[in-house]
Amino acid sequence: MGRYDRNGIFSTEDMKQIRAAHVCVIGSGGLGGYIIEMLARVGIGEITVVDGDIFDETNLNRQLFSTSENLGGIKVFEAKKRIAQVNPETIIHAIHALLDEENAVSMLQRADLVVDALDNVPARLAAQVACEELQIPLIHGAIAGWYGQVTTILPGDRTLDRLYKNPQEKGIEQELGNPSFTPAMIASIQVSETLKVLLGKEEILRNRILMIDLLDNEFQIFTI
Repeated sequence: MGRYDRNGIFSTEDMKQIRAAHVCVIGSGGLGGYIIEMLARVGIGEITVVDGDIFDETNLNRQLFSTSENLGGIKVFEAKKRIAQVNPETIIHAIHALLDEENAVSMLQRADLVVDALDNVPARLAAQVACEELQIPLIHGAIAGWYGQVTTILPGDRTLDRLYKNPQEKGIEQELGNPSFTPAMIASIQVSETLKVLLGKEEILRNRILMIDLLDNEFQIFTI
């Protein structure tokens, strides 16, 4: 059997589009690690990974690429090593830098789609502005404790402006932290949205946000 034989929901033409796609994932920690690996396993041809951080002990509870052996290692380079083992057919472009207003366009300009796996609002807003300038979609995800959210942003939507009224406000993830399971769930939905956008599927979370409360097992979609 071939590597992608179990991708039964995708046609041969779908797989050609998936293999030809270039996705940029901003962040390779809690959300980003799962997103990057799932994209590689499904067959995305190129992934640019942007992150300026290194692994430390606090990452071990939830970050897929973090191990006891690579503490102190640069996250994007560890991601590249991991994906070389998972799917060597996927090309990884590793950018060891923090995304901001000054460098966002240059970092994202080669991508067909961008996935937000960030942990701060200013960088998210900078990514939204750059994606609008470059006319590429942005898949937003955020996590905190038992909770998470996902929305799909097409150029011109400016959805994050409505979600984050105070760009300098600290997210509740700093208070609630993140266990191992919440990032995996939200990352899965972000990857699903990524594939639907790339393949032109209609049922995406555009101008809507999926809010997940795993403590009370509530999944709700709100129009925004």
